[in-house]
Amino acid sequence: MQVSRSETHLKDKLKRKKRFRRLVIINFTLLGVIIVLLGAWLAAANSDKLQQMLNLGDFGKKEQVEAQQPNSDAGKGHSQSGNGTEMTEDDGTVGIGDNALPDDEDTAGVPPLADNDDADKVSLSFVGDLLIGEYVNAVMQQEGYDFLYKNALLYLSEPDLTAGNLEYPVTNRGIPAEGKEYVYKGSPDALPALRDAGFDIVNLANNHTLDQGIEGLQDTMKYLDEAGISHMGAGNNDTEAFAPVIKEVRGIKVAYIGLSRVIPTLAWKADKNVAGVAETYDTRRAVAAIAKAKEQADIVVVMVHWGNMGVDQPLQYQKDYGKEYIDAGADLVIGSHPHVLQGFETYKGKWIAYSLGNFIFSAFPKGTAGDTGVLDAVCTKSGDCELTFHPMFTVNAQPTPLEAEEAKALLDRLTAISFGVKLGNDGKLIPVK
Repeated sequence: MQVSRSETHLKDKLKRKKRFRRLVIINFTLLGVIIVLLGAWLAAANSDKLQQMLNLGDFGKKEQVEAQQPNSDAGKGHSQSGNGTEMTEDDGTVGIGDNALPDDEDTAGVPPLADNDDADKVSLSFVGDLLIGEYVNAVMQQEGYDFLYKNALLYLSEPDLTAGNLEYPVTNRGIPAEGKEYVYKGSPDALPALRDAGFDIVNLANNHTLDQGIEGLQDTMKYLDEAGISHMGAGNNDTEAFAPVIKEVRGIKVAYIGLSRVIPTLAWKADKNVAGVAETYDTRRAVAAIAKAKEQADIVVVMVHWGNMGVDQPLQYQKDYGKEYIDAGADLVIGSHPHVLQGFETYKGKWIAYSLGNFIFSAFPKGTAGDTGVLDAVCTKSGDCELTFHPMFTVNAQPTPLEAEEAKALLDRLTAISFGVKLGNDGKLIPVK
């Protein structure tokens, strides 16, 4: 049976994830052993010192006598201080360096991490808009393609599946779209670093996918396929555009559907014999696609391009559509396009993230345009998800985790613009009445 590049990428990602977990576990185990041995050594040393002090009774008279006896037993308590237990590496054990990791199948005796290894859960992560080109080209040319993800790497690579909105066509050719203020394109050379950072799926249903015409769209899909990154929301016809990408992790099937309510012209709309994007101005086709995906998968994720740019509050139709998608079978609705963060809402036990803002877009954004982050969802097979938002700010094109008061300030701001949802200091999303 032929295995697609995206399936190979997922297997490689899960393999790297297991290796990382084992490394963390074993390093902590080794640290614990070192602490125990050090404690034992200090205890022995202190015991010897105490014994010496007890032997120095009568105001040091014994010390004076023994100093004159070269064959005395004074100090014998220290003679064995260098004979402690020596740490050795048996076959299959792991040192601290990466090169010392065991084979992936050699996991005997290594306890699993409870939060991530539960057989009935899958960890999904999401980011906002990705424009790997244009405004960050100079940074990539100087620092390398992988530079963009270094500060946020663990948040992207550790989850089982990571997804974002690809806000540009990947091509070296094409005819620029007419009548648009902003027309983008980016090199396929940037895709391997995107994949290696942990991205598994990207949404193509947006207002820039056809910036370089049909050629640009077809190149985008081809280059993503070659890189092993799955895509949805656009295709050579409407059937392809509305079709879900379905991933399976530990027996849990997750379907991703891409939709856009922001397209510059009706010519971008995918149709029976027309390449384009899956639009959702009329929700009927979207609702049907979601319901069908729910029959094929345990969890349905809808990634939708909508709203107004630069506005941190969703429009009324966003709130209506999000609930309609959930009624049709969606478990998570993840928004993009406003280029700033918008709030969260829970509905019938499911979640809507109205906008995750920009993730990779500008090198030095200002104000709320630089606020970003990674949204984690840990979901059961029944579609019940717990969400956590990791707050970040973009510095030199890198999404960079915020700490302490800065992190709290962004989480508090998100609480203020959310609907019946509070974000804790740890980023967890908590439904409130």
